[in-house]
Amino acid sequence: MIAAMPTSSSTFLLFLLFILHSFHGNTLTTFFIFIILHFSPFLFFSFFFLFPAKAESIIAEDGFTVTTVLDGHKLNVNPYSILQPPGSSDLILHDSTNSVFYTLQFPISTDSVVRRFSGDGSAGYKDGDVVSAEFNKPRSFAVDLKGNVYVADNNNKAIRKISSNGVTTIVGDLLEKSSRKNGLLQNLSLSNDFELAFIPGLCALLVSDHMHQLIHQINLKQEDCTFESNSGLGAAMIWTIGLGLSCLLGLVIGIAVGRYLIPHVSYPQLILILNDFISESRYLYPVKLRCVDRKVSTLAS
Repeated sequence: MIAAMPTSSSTFLLFLLFILHSFHGNTLTTFFIFIILHFSPFLFFSFFFLFPAKAESIIAEDGFTVTTVLDGHKLNVNPYSILQPPGSSDLILHDSTNSVFYTLQFPISTDSVVRRFSGDGSAGYKDGDVVSAEFNKPRSFAVDLKGNVYVADNNNKAIRKISSNGVTTIVGDLLEKSSRKNGLLQNLSLSNDFELAFIPGLCALLVSDHMHQLIHQINLKQEDCTFESNSGLGAAMIWTIGLGLSCLLGLVIGIAVGRYLIPHVSYPQLILILNDFISESRYLYPVKLRCVDRKVSTLAS
């Protein structure tokens, strides 16, 4: 019987009124209707406490901390999303409200310097120079392995690319005969409600068009999917050259010392030198040598 009872006060009141309405005309029924109509707030709260609504199951997990590292009010910046380009020590911060992209030092702190990366702060559509380019409240962006930034410029229904050569348009509703068919990117029509993501394994952008309920795959240039780090490459080259020079210098010294040492040192003296060298080294198993009839053999190990 308890399981069949109504689970909310409003349902209970409607159910009770329906029952009483079935016996309309009875004096007792009229009296109950009068009581319900005049004391419904009291009945509502009473039933609410007697039969509370079932709460959703919530599982809290501990061990996390939070710190506010940037206050956009002080910088006149409205952070919308943030990403770190591969191999870069900076972050790219996206301000959709002001249509601007910023670079931010990593790790983020209250003293981090925020620099304008692209966008002049005006809502519009202008390619060309990175700083003076215009976007129209973009909602998402992605970064490939070479550091190129792809912008979902929603209000312009376009995908823009920010690179070292400037800002260009790779997908846009620029042609009058644009459609949603596959083929050339210039023939792809996007809604004003889409997001994009870079998938390194495909070397492509995946565009999720919410309004059209479609997912498009835009294949990128192969050179944009190869990770390159100029600083890392330079350090590797310096390390390789240093190692080669060290090996060459050691070889030259070894040949010079060997030519002098072998003719002028007797075998017993050579054994003493080797034993001293071995005992002072950090070998796991020390070795003792001896000389018998001008032949070197292992004495103990």
